[in-house]
Amino acid sequence: MMKKMSMLALLAVFLVSLSGAALSATKIAYVEVGKVLQESPQVKAVKEKIRKEFAKRDDQLVAEQKKLKKLKEKLSRDGSIMSEAERKRLERDIIARTRKLKNSQSEFQEDLALRQNEELGKLRKVIAEVIVKVAKKGGYDLVLESGVVWANDKVNITPQVLKELKRR
Repeated sequence: MMKKMSMLALLAVFLVSLSGAALSATKIAYVEVGKVLQESPQVKAVKEKIRKEFAKRDDQLVAEQKKLKKLKEKLSRDGSIMSEAERKRLERDIIARTRKLKNSQSEFQEDLALRQNEELGKLRKVIAEVIVKVAKKGGYDLVLESGVVWANDKVNITPQVLKELKRR
């Protein structure tokens, strides 16, 4: 919120400092980067690529969860008829597997987040290049990110940015 307010203040200072003639000649636009990130074909392709990349590990985690569930069910079902040693061995096995599974899940989530951030960083650069290209082509002097209180749809260049991204 503070970032938006400072951006608006900066824009207001910029606009006030311009003379009336210069202000009417200044062409300003905005782009909804969040919408671009949601709808661009590149983002969808990256998500699918990462999903495939992590599918094997995800399947392994799901399989381990199922094994653990079966062991817990066995303990619940047969624990009363097991010998003390068998029951304690099964309890220790469940505890060890649970600990290992939690660590594996945590590691998986960290790796997934790192990979997503890496790919989204690359995409943000591409999106920035496309925004600059569309802005230059449209003759805009200033392009704001969607943190705008109000703007006429005529100055929203998000559709043009998405169209250009679909061409790539």
